[in-house]
Amino acid sequence: MLELVPVKLLLTGGWSMALILACSVIATAIVLERLWTLRQRRVMPDDLVDAILEQHKDGQFARGYLTHVRNTSPLGRVLAAGLANRRHSREVMKEAVHDTGRQVVAELGRYINTLGTLASITPLLGLLGTVIGMIEVFSVIVNAGVGDPGALAGGISKALITTAAGLSVAIPTLMFYRYFNGRVDKLAIGMEEQALELVEVIKGERERDDGEPAEDEVA
Repeated sequence: MLELVPVKLLLTGGWSMALILACSVIATAIVLERLWTLRQRRVMPDDLVDAILEQHKDGQFARGYLTHVRNTSPLGRVLAAGLANRRHSREVMKEAVHDTGRQVVAELGRYINTLGTLASITPLLGLLGTVIGMIEVFSVIVNAGVGDPGALAGGISKALITTAAGLSVAIPTLMFYRYFNGRVDKLAIGMEEQALELVEVIKGERERDDGEPAEDEVA
């Protein structure tokens, strides 16, 4: 989002350009933070469900194991909520999973709405800067006439730079906003699928993906 615009042009943009640059810095920070936070292996570690089911074979989990699972990842928080209610009915386990899942998904979507807001306001800031610049140009015309067309053209080009800067920030910001929304939706679906698989296997209502029967079916 930070564009390589000559410093001289930035200075001519006035206060609106300063606001656009501030939006650019904030948007860049959010994008980098979300790219790091929403990594697949961080949110949904591989084989976490299989590791939990291996522990479940012994009939009970080792002391502190649920805390360990909860702290591993966002998926671990969802799975641990279900496991904490494993002695209750399937419906109770699913309700616990859904309640915790909503909280986790909300946290995964943190700052994304801010990104969308920045994508919306930066073009408007650019347009505002251009309008103010054009007003100043026409004020010069009123006072001094049009004796120097070159100076007028230069003034107009300086006014338009804020619109160009606003669009340069808004376009990539909007792209990342859409990408992160889709990313969170995909992760939410994946976590829900794995959590429901865990609930159903523990309750003996389906087989594991590797074809191994669930524990209650073996008994």
